[in-house]
Amino acid sequence: MSFNSKKQLAQFLAEDIGKGDITSALLSKKIISADIISRENAILGGSKYAKEIFALKGCKAKIITKDGSKIKPNQIIMKITGNADKILTCERTALNIIARMSGIATQTNELVKKIPNKTKLYATRKTAPGLRYFDKEAVEIGGGKKHRLRLDGMIMIKDNHIAVEQSLLSLIKKTKKKYKKFEVEVENTQDAILAAREGATIIMLDNFTPTQIIKTIKVLKNKKLRKKVLLEASGGINSKNISKYGKTGVDIISIGSITNSVKGIDVSLEI
Repeated sequence: MSFNSKKQLAQFLAEDIGKGDITSALLSKKIISADIISRENAILGGSKYAKEIFALKGCKAKIITKDGSKIKPNQIIMKITGNADKILTCERTALNIIARMSGIATQTNELVKKIPNKTKLYATRKTAPGLRYFDKEAVEIGGGKKHRLRLDGMIMIKDNHIAVEQSLLSLIKKTKKKYKKFEVEVENTQDAILAAREGATIIMLDNFTPTQIIKTIKVLKNKKLRKKVLLEASGGINSKNISKYGKTGVDIISIGSITNSVKGIDVSLEI
């Protein structure tokens, strides 16, 4: 299933318009120009999608500042020309996309700076329904990685799967009959050893402290298993402790808050 951004954006716009923008319909019919302006320091995201939103109503938008750029207060992001009512109809939807994606990109970038280059920051599936592709792309703009987009992206054996099956080993054996790559979530060193021995591609160390991770890595090294797997730290990681997790030697750090606890960037449209 391919992602159709125009279709998704048209749905967002339709949600806001409802049966019609009855306020903008009162305006005189005239062509106007408008700028989208940033109001704070941030990493810009979503400008290309905002441009698509205006295009849906026949407005012309020129991107002045590209996604991934560092932006400052009062910096022009985009210039738009078109019918006044059409521009104002698109205004909020376009600003919402830029605000959210820039917020995610900015937060991601701040966290990426706190970990070693060899450790990658990954997004999770903790996204708002309907916004996953945009949220994940914003993470990538900020210097992070997308991880799997959907449940069909990769096998990931988690605690509730194990609870149903009542055997991690059984689930791994079933997986290996059909798939070469898979991830396993573990809650202790013993299960990490089991997953590594059974050929897991990635082992998620769920809610491990940095000290527990270091001890687990040491055990895996002693058993000649460390180089066979990627290790992912997840759970309870934030801006205050991410540096400690980055120094443990894990390959991946995944944080749900970068997409599920978004602080949007302040942007506005000025005529």
